[in-house]
Amino acid sequence: MPDATTSNGAAMPPRRNRKAGRAEARAGVLFALPWMIGMTVFIAVPLILTFYIAQTRFQIVGPPRWVGMQNYEALWTDPAFWRSAQNTLVFAAISVPMKLFIALVLALLLNRVTALSGFYRTVFYLPFLMPAVAGSVVFMLLLTPNAGPVNIILEAFGLNPPDWLLDPRAALWTLILLSLWPLGVETLVFLGGLQSIPKDVSEAAELESPKAWHKLVWITLPLITPMILFNLVIGIIYSFQIFTHALVIGGTTGRPAEATLMYMVVLYRAAFRYFNMGLAAAMATVLFVAVLLLTLLIFRTARSWVHYEGDSR
Repeated sequence: MPDATTSNGAAMPPRRNRKAGRAEARAGVLFALPWMIGMTVFIAVPLILTFYIAQTRFQIVGPPRWVGMQNYEALWTDPAFWRSAQNTLVFAAISVPMKLFIALVLALLLNRVTALSGFYRTVFYLPFLMPAVAGSVVFMLLLTPNAGPVNIILEAFGLNPPDWLLDPRAALWTLILLSLWPLGVETLVFLGGLQSIPKDVSEAAELESPKAWHKLVWITLPLITPMILFNLVIGIIYSFQIFTHALVIGGTTGRPAEATLMYMVVLYRAAFRYFNMGLAAAMATVLFVAVLLLTLLIFRTARSWVHYEGDSR
């Protein structure tokens, strides 16, 4: 029996092929179903509830009461909100570029090492596996005045170290230095990008110009710009959500003198110290919108400096 045709004369696919296509579609939906359920239950629903609770007065013990934009108005006049936002922006503006630079330098060094390269990669990745609380406590012990190894070494060289944990001018820098310690993920991402560069491209660049920095600037960096973009976006997202290190070092008050008071600490304080879930949800909404807009801006500008394989630009 000949295959049926459509109105324009094109042959319709056999019924057997249509059944196979529907079976493949059902199988695809079944395989994706766990992810879809998880996305809905753990991300979409909490996000919608956050937007709703942000416009209510909710103290946990009673039902939420609709108050409209009052929580956002309270944030606008809250000095702790602005102080934490300022500290978080300064922290992100300094720590993210420093992490990218140090991770790139480490990746370039690891890319040259052949002997014990696996050992060095493991060593650089291990700090990332340490719990944040334990890492913060160890860092505080290292920077203890008069007894910490860091201050003893600096004093041995005739330097006058600051009071890392009690001086408001140094406390934020202490937090930034602590954030630079676990660089394993960023370093491995850069290392993967460096090792994906074709050898013939590297050899051609070396023949064209024997200077190493020429090759780095004109060949290596453009080829790993997708990795730079990835680390930049992830670094910004995580820097805006810094919490554990700030809580361990500065507590819920951001001591000393609110120098380490971060945005997530104020959000945590509003939710679990004052049980003002509406205000905390409003802060979470503001953070979500800020990170979303900043991420979209980065992706928008990335069109002019990120180069992918096979890109015709």
